[in-house]
Amino acid sequence: MERVVQFTGPRHVEIAEHARAVLPPGHLRVRTRYSGISAGTELTAYRGTNPYLTRTWDPEACLFREGAAGIEYPVAGWGYSEVGEVVEVSPELDGMPGLPVTGDLIWGIWGHRSEGIVPAERVVGHTLPAGLDPLAGAFARVGAIAHNAVLAGDIHLGEDVAVFGQGVIGLLTTRLAQLSGARVTAVDALDVRLDTARRYGAHATLNARTDQVAERVREATGGLGADLAIEISGAHPALHEALRSVAVGGRVVASGFYQGDGTGLRLGDEFHHNRVQLVCSQIGGVPPQLSGRWSVDRLQRTFLRLVAEGQVDVTSLVSHVVPAADAADAYVLLDERPAEALQVVLEF
Repeated sequence: MERVVQFTGPRHVEIAEHARAVLPPGHLRVRTRYSGISAGTELTAYRGTNPYLTRTWDPEACLFREGAAGIEYPVAGWGYSEVGEVVEVSPELDGMPGLPVTGDLIWGIWGHRSEGIVPAERVVGHTLPAGLDPLAGAFARVGAIAHNAVLAGDIHLGEDVAVFGQGVIGLLTTRLAQLSGARVTAVDALDVRLDTARRYGAHATLNARTDQVAERVREATGGLGADLAIEISGAHPALHEALRSVAVGGRVVASGFYQGDGTGLRLGDEFHHNRVQLVCSQIGGVPPQLSGRWSVDRLQRTFLRLVAEGQVDVTSLVSHVVPAADAADAYVLLDERPAEALQVVLEF
């Protein structure tokens, strides 16, 4: 039997069991070892705020349409950060270049389920680098999200960058921005995360609840403001403060998944008067100007290479490894006590 984590309604989690499916041609069967929970996008489905639950995405028009839901409860197998062992390969794929073989540990996306049936083309080149802790493979996607935001920011050596939000993706963004030559100010409302940000290369840290963030950033930059701010928390007030923190003509990369109306975001203020560039970064694609050389798959591979080379530490970000049977407890933790958790990983 296959076990699948599913949301049966807002804040309701169950483990469903299904008969093991027959492996179709062109696919691999992967036995999941670890599956990382996204504390951003995934919690929108858990809480019932995800736009797909109330509207339908029209891929041709690139618009959300009112009147029908794109997904309905139960939402099964949500998740995009998996690591597992290849246990079966469709016979006609034998000898396909770059394809993992039986026994290999691979990373990819097949959701919170004990087994994944994955198209071969999606896992070519996804064998876990030798010597890498399997837990690290669960960071391929979140690392790519952070890397994508840094590329969208177009950082230059010596620039001042403020990173708003120091959850897992924010911490990785702080580290990658620092590796790119920036002097990073990390911003968050939780002191425990700011402590971690310092270890991840932040030059300075600011508490969003107690510090006047924009004023402090301008003081530290001689009144100029940051060259770039990356907002990755998904909170509208944080995006507004990011817009306040950058220099005239500066850039803000919005990489959070914002929910509902933009309460707290006032675009007639600093954004308008300082002619700030506002850029969206979303893992569905790379910055358009880089699309000839970069791809989402390259982002993921590059990030894992940086981990394997010791330039980015990810395993220390794993605060909890939870048996898949206790998945409901993991979501309660992330939803209600975020200060107690960073990366929560389900173990199958």
